[in-house]
Amino acid sequence: MPELPEVETVVRYVRPKIVGKTIQKVVPQNNYDKVFATHTVRQFNKLLTGQVIKNVVRRGKFIVFNLDRGHLLIHLRMTGRLLLKLSEDDKPKHLTAIIYFKDKSFLYFKDYRKFGRLYYYDSLDYINNKLGIEPLSKSFTGDWLFKNLQNYKRQLKPLLLDQSFIAGLGNIYVDEALWSAKLHPQQIGLSVSRKKADILHSAIQRLLQTAIDNQGTTIINFYFGKGKSGNFRDQLKIFGRQDKDCPRCGTKIEKIRVAQRGTHICPHCQRI
Repeated sequence: MPELPEVETVVRYVRPKIVGKTIQKVVPQNNYDKVFATHTVRQFNKLLTGQVIKNVVRRGKFIVFNLDRGHLLIHLRMTGRLLLKLSEDDKPKHLTAIIYFKDKSFLYFKDYRKFGRLYYYDSLDYINNKLGIEPLSKSFTGDWLFKNLQNYKRQLKPLLLDQSFIAGLGNIYVDEALWSAKLHPQQIGLSVSRKKADILHSAIQRLLQTAIDNQGTTIINFYFGKGKSGNFRDQLKIFGRQDKDCPRCGTKIEKIRVAQRGTHICPHCQRI
C-alpha cells in the first residue's frame, strides 16, 4: 500500500495538472459503484458537478481535492493509480472511475485490486478526527513523540502503524525508522527513553523527506504518471533485505511477524 511519501508524490504529480479545472461528472467503470464510499453515484455527481478544484493536498494516506465547496478524497489502497492519459498497457477492465472535466480532459482511477475508494465530505473534520499527527508537521517533535509514547503499553510496530496515532506511516518506513533508532518493533511504547524517542523522531522525518525527494519507494505496485517508479528502494537499509547483512553491524537481517505484519529486523542492533 502506498505510504506517505508515495501519496505525496502522486499529489505533487497531479496538482499542477488539475488545479483550476471544473468537474463535469464522475462515472464509475465496469459497473463498480463500490468505488464511491460515502455517497451513491447520483449523489456524488450532484455534489461535484460544476465544482472547481482549488488545490490538491495530502492528509495521511488520503489525496484531498479541495473544492469550491467541500472536499473530494481518494484513497489508493493497494494498487490504485491516478492517470491523466491511458496508454496501450492500461486495460479498461482495470478502471474503477473516471472524472470528466469541463475542458474535455480526464482523470482516470485505475485499480487492479479495486480496493481504492472515493469520498466526499463537507469539511475535513471527520478525517482529521480519525487521523493522528502529520509526521512532517511542526507539531511533530521529539517531545511530542516521547510524551505520547508514554501513554501506550502497545508494541512499537503496531502503534506506529496506527493511523490515529501518526498519519501516513506504513510497513516500509516503520521498519526503516525502528532499525535506524535501534529499537525492536516489539518494544513497548512507554519503555522508550527520551533519547531514543528523539532518535526515532529524527529518523521518521529524515526517512519520509528523503523518500519524498526520491519520489517514493516502488516494491511491487507503486507507479505514478506515465509508468514512473519511486527511486527510494535502493536506499532501503533493512526492508525486504532478509538474509542479507545488516549495513551497520553485518548480522543477518531477519524477517519476523509482528502484529500479523512481515517485519524486518537486525537481531543484533534491535534488541529488546
